[in-house]
Formats: sequence, C-alpha cells, structure tokens
Amino acid sequence: MQLYPAIDMKGGKCVRLCQGLFDNVTVYSDTPADMARLWVSQGATWLHIVDLDGALAGHSVNEKAIRDIVQAVSVPIELGGGIRSAEAIAYMLELGIHRCIIGTRAVQQPEFIRDLVRQFGAEYIVVGVDAKDGMVAVEGWERVSSISALDLCCQMKEYGVAHIVYTDISRDGMLSGPNVEATKLLTKQTGLDVIASGGVSCMDDLQRLYDEGIRGAIIGKALYENRVDLSQAVARFEQARQ
Repeated sequence: MQLYPAIDMKGGKCVRLCQGLFDNVTVYSDTPADMARLWVSQGATWLHIVDLDGALAGHSVNEKAIRDIVQAVSVPIELGGGIRSAEAIAYMLELGIHRCIIGTRAVQQPEFIRDLVRQFGAEYIVVGVDAKDGMVAVEGWERVSSISALDLCCQMKEYGVAHIVYTDISRDGMLSGPNVEATKLLTKQTGLDVIASGGVSCMDDLQRLYDEGIRGAIIGKALYENRVDLSQAVARFEQARQ
C-alpha cells in the first residue's frame, strides 16, 4: 500500500482543516518545504500536496510554496487544488509535479477528464472524489453535487482514469478513522487505484485499509500530531509488499 504524507497549504503555510472548513485551521509550519524534507527523511516515497486557497480560487495560489517543495525533495509529488485546465496541468508537470488532481471539473465536465487522459496519459491525471454522505462535493467542498461517488468513479474508469483520491469529508482532519467500507467498495467495483483520504488516526487504521486491499492512503493530521510514526508505517505497509 502506497503511503502519501499530506501537506496542505493555505497562505503559504502548512495547515490542516477539520471537515474541509476554512475557518477551522491549524497551522503546523510556516515553511511547507521543511515539512516535505521531514517526511522524506522519515521514508516517504510520495507526497500529497494541496493548494487549499487554489481550490477556492479555481487557480494556483500557493505556487511559491509548491515550487519550494519540488526543489526541496526528489520523491514524486501529486498536487490538488484549483487545477482546472489543461494549461494548468502542463504548467505544473513542467514545474516538476508528477500527478495533477482534478476534482470540480470532473463533476461539471466529465469529458474534460477523458481529453486530459488522452493528452497527458493516465499516470499523470488523478481524479479527486470528495464525498459527503456518498455524494460528490465540489468547489473546495463548498457545494454538494447530485452525483454519487461510485457513479463518478465508474464514469472516470470508462474515460481511462487509473488513479482516484477518495476523501470522506466528514472524517477529514477529525482523526475518527477512514471510511474503509466506502473505499473498499470503490476499489472492488472499479478496480482502480483508489487512495483513501480523510480520518486516518493510527497504525490500526492503516492496517484496516491494507487488509482490505486498498492501494493507497493519505496521512495528514495523524502525522502532525505524532499519532503515526511514518518510518514505521512505511516499513510495515510499503516495504511489506516488495
């Protein structure tokens, strides 16, 4: 199972939100690049970074912090938040980002994802499926759509998508445990690389995901509050598959 330490950026700082609420913010570092170096020093083989301001604005806002992270580490990075055009993806890939996560436009204009996969390749495009009560939320989680997470994932598979980041918004930043059943359902129904996001609080949570055959997990607040030792998690869940 691939592990993805999370670095969420707001105002150029490394923060965590609770349930996606922008007025419920904890700042963990003024320098996101320092956090990237820390996680890599503890064994991280991927990073998951999010431009929270970009998610609301609809375009990249924390570009300097993104650049600094890319320059600070050599592991591959996936980036989400405000990436809503082919031009933005091309720019970020040129900058050194390995995968770009598209959320809002996947719901509003699904054919756009099909075109992106054809243009860039499935390895470079990730669809972010953020759900409240099983329904997909968009625009920085500010609005809930009328499409279910499962229906969206099935449609994305038809369009050639290989990677999904699935976030249960109600659990994000809450340390309440990931939604294992929903993530398992998406994985089994689609066969896609579904990466669980939201709620991981301890090694037991990661073990449950691992045991259910889920292929990836994003770890945020649990790392920042020392509830999960990244080096131990990498040894148990990444190296065990080798």
